[in-house]
Amino acid sequence: MEKKTLTLNESITIGLMLFALFLGAGNIIFPPYLGQLAGDNIGIALVGFLLTGVGLPLLGILAIAKAGGDLQTIAGRVHPIFGIVFTAIVYMAIGPFFGIPRTGTVAYEIGIAPFLSVQQQASSLPLFLFTLLFFTIAVLFASNPTKLVDRIGKILTPILIVVIGMLAVKSILTPMGSINAPVGTYTTEPFFESFLQGYLTMDAIAALVFGIVIIQAIRAKGVTDKNVILKTTAFAGAIAAAGLAAVYLSLGYIGVTSVDAIGLQDNGGSIIAMSARILYGDFGGIILAAAILFACLTTAIGLISASAQFSNKIYPKIPYIAYVLIFAAFSTAAANVGLTQLLAISLPVLLAIYPLAIVLVILSFFDYAFGRKPFVYIITLVLTGIISVFDGLRAAGIEFQAIDALLNNIPLHEQGIGWLVPAALGTIIGVLIARRMIK
Repeated sequence: MEKKTLTLNESITIGLMLFALFLGAGNIIFPPYLGQLAGDNIGIALVGFLLTGVGLPLLGILAIAKAGGDLQTIAGRVHPIFGIVFTAIVYMAIGPFFGIPRTGTVAYEIGIAPFLSVQQQASSLPLFLFTLLFFTIAVLFASNPTKLVDRIGKILTPILIVVIGMLAVKSILTPMGSINAPVGTYTTEPFFESFLQGYLTMDAIAALVFGIVIIQAIRAKGVTDKNVILKTTAFAGAIAAAGLAAVYLSLGYIGVTSVDAIGLQDNGGSIIAMSARILYGDFGGIILAAAILFACLTTAIGLISASAQFSNKIYPKIPYIAYVLIFAAFSTAAANVGLTQLLAISLPVLLAIYPLAIVLVILSFFDYAFGRKPFVYIITLVLTGIISVFDGLRAAGIEFQAIDALLNNIPLHEQGIGWLVPAALGTIIGVLIARRMIK
């Protein structure tokens, strides 16, 4: 039955589902590490992190809703072929070739392995059995995308919020230590360094993948009006953004107050694991394991569902459930035997396509200003792609010294966002040409 709008409770549930889809293990690990290094510069550092770690994903969700479709709809404004190819690369890279297998491996390494003996950890059997069970559960949740809202928003998300909340509240009531001086780059450039860290969470790409899941969930409730879908998506995005911000602030506080108790650590995983045990003893390890397991599971469900929906749209002869099973089976195998090799290939691909995805999102918000002329997209994407592709090649160990030396002259290139200035320049040139053509 067609509905004109959703109830407040239904909209909140969709927002909670989106929050859970975003919140993966990486999102839990980044903020504590930032907190330790930022020290008493934690305030400005968190502002920078929230701008890119929360702001960009929110923009991505709104862009998909505004376009009334998915990433292919936006990318297709460049050229139909580009729309299909680029979208397929994004879905496969963040889906079965990288993101989905990683959820299983990280869930095992942080949530299960610490409770096993040294002999059991050395065996490949526990990992196989866990990932088999993990992705079987993911398949059960993702098998019917119309019920994802009820299954995630009403079941998994509240559990996830409770376990993270337990850690956050305890750290505030009984701080582990005082706030120390900042370390490294956070001493002189806390805002910019954290801005880059939020950018590296790559949630902006995840937003483009999860956008179709949210829109399908809203349509499954009987809503067909585009304006209502846009407003509901914006409301859900605001809830997810608020949830992510609350988690990042809480975990950042845990990190910044943990140095006296555990010392400076090399990564956020060690920080949160050791902090959990200090705050709650051995029970803290169980709380952390639960948080990681549910965070990874919800992300896996969302990525499997989104990848299957896109694939079914491109090649509908294969049913949705078949794609779900294929991606889950492939991810199980990759998590056990091929993740390291896949990571070596996928990470450079992500570094190459991430800036392109950001540029597409930003241009989609004001393309009415240049009549949605394809050449504006093309100019901007070409200039962006030249930088991002070479960044990806460098990450893959393929270096061109002469070209790298030339690119190092571009502002912000050494900081990892050298594409920003060329993208802005390309946009300005393209818009000016388009406006003259329109007149």
